[in-house]
Amino acid sequence: MLSDYPIFEKWYSLLDWILDRVDSFPKSVRSTVSDHVSNLALDTLELVIEMIYTKNKKIKLNFINLNLEKLRIFFRLSKDRRYISITQYEFVSKEINAVGLMVGGLLKA
Repeated sequence: MLSDYPIFEKWYSLLDWILDRVDSFPKSVRSTVSDHVSNLALDTLELVIEMIYTKNKKIKLNFINLNLEKLRIFFRLSKDRRYISITQYEFVSKEINAVGLMVGGLLKA
């Protein structure tokens, strides 16, 4: 059932990439920035799953949107502090935006 939803597949794939990246953040920020990014990304996966199985999808989609915006800001901070490369930042930004477009499409439907 979950594989019938492109938003689930897209986020699941991106989540795998995100978790790999935050594992390589400096040790000094592993209990702060790294954990926060991981938790937001995992919470977003939970929200996607809840959205799929909920009748009132709009509430869940709004929370997903909020989490995506938070992740955009944390990844920008990570780029500025050089925890990730500019290439990695460009990739994750593009992918988060793609998921955001999916959320927007579901909100309009």
